Amino acid sequence: MATKIRLQRFGKKGKPFFHVVVADSRSPRDGKFIERLGSYNPNTNPATIEINFERTLEWVNSGAQPTDTARAILSHKGVLYKKHLQGGVKKGALTVEQADAKFAQWLEAKGGQIENKKESLNASKNEVKKAALAAEAKKNADRATAIALKNAPVEEVEETVEEVVVAEEAPAAEATNEVVAEEVVAEEAPATEEVVEETPAEEATTEEPKEEA
Repeated sequence: MATKIRLQRFGKKGKPFFHVVVADSRSPRDGKFIERLGSYNPNTNPATIEINFERTLEWVNSGAQPTDTARAILSHKGVLYKKHLQGGVKKGALTVEQADAKFAQWLEAKGGQIENKKESLNASKNEVKKAALAAEAKKNADRATAIALKNAPVEEVEETVEEVVVAEEAPAAEATNEVVAEEVVAEEAPATEEVVEETPAEEATTEEPKEEA
């Protein structure tokens, strides 16, 4: 009997989760299965995968063929890599101790990658949360300012308007005073010059009779 390792769908619309099962290749996708090996939940980040490692390895070694998605899951959990190492032991390329050491090293590296991804996701979530809180605080502050202006007494608003009007009129009045002062100076200046010019003429008339005498 040809067997397959595949996913069996459960969950509601838009949020599915799957059981990893071994079933007859002729049975429908969600039909009868031989054994349940684990579960796969893609709704979390990273996805949550739980499988019975030893039983899954036994089924793979006995010839069960995984579907494309199931193959990716088994590769992620190290089942296919373990099968590869066992094949090397059978051929004499590796000892059991060497195979176990390689697999332990692979598991450690894989665990580090998963932890780094989780930390990166958490950092991104914290940054997004801080930005949302800052935006919310600014929005609340603007709202409080608008409410305070709306509830302010009418008299204070009128006084503020009057102060603004006075401040705008003051420079205009000063400019008018300066123009009037300049016109007065301009009108008085020629009279002073004429007096200065007539003074030498009078001195000349008084000196001429003295020469005739």
